[in-house]
Amino acid sequence: MGNTSTNGAKAATLFDLDGVLVDSESQYTICWDAINKVYPTGVADFARRIKGTTLTNILSTYFDPSLHEDIIRRLDEFERNMHYDIKPGVLTLLGRLRELKIPVAMVTSSNDEKMRRLWEHQAGLRQYFDHIVTADMMHRSKPDPEGYLIGAKLCGVSPTRCAVFEDSPQGVHAGHSAGAYVVGITGTVEAEALREYADTIGDTLENFDIDALLAILENRNISV
Repeated sequence: MGNTSTNGAKAATLFDLDGVLVDSESQYTICWDAINKVYPTGVADFARRIKGTTLTNILSTYFDPSLHEDIIRRLDEFERNMHYDIKPGVLTLLGRLRELKIPVAMVTSSNDEKMRRLWEHQAGLRQYFDHIVTADMMHRSKPDPEGYLIGAKLCGVSPTRCAVFEDSPQGVHAGHSAGAYVVGITGTVEAEALREYADTIGDTLENFDIDALLAILENRNISV
């Protein structure tokens, strides 16, 4: 099958960060639950409902502008003490993608300041990514597909030949809307919450069959 990309790659992989690459979502749930107790939103299961969305979107949607400064302060204080433990199977999969010369992009709702903290904790993780798409590069938050469309473009591959790895309902929705093949990872939410927009669902990236995934991507129809 012929190439359709600008860099010679037939496929690309696009990874969310929190809950997919690093085990941080449970920590964020604690943080946002605490903020919601101080400044009640009245939204049921608030901390999980906002998974995958940018801080800008969360603040503008759920909180009065007069509260933003204090919420950001609380979040910054929390993040300074966070642990960014890499999830099982991640480094093996990323290493294999590097060997195969498959473009890899991170597409995260985190801002540049959060990424600086991540690299301080996990400096070696950066080497596996050809591109990093952060909230500061997007105008619209997930479930809008903008971030994944940017990631696909940077990789030089049609979105339909990209695999998106996501753990939140907003994230799998964004990947699906971009036209990508979506791998849902449970843990942040149950499988049922991902099923509508995920093409396949697993509970870990350990022993992930990347060869089978690449075969699927190379045979997907290319949208015009």
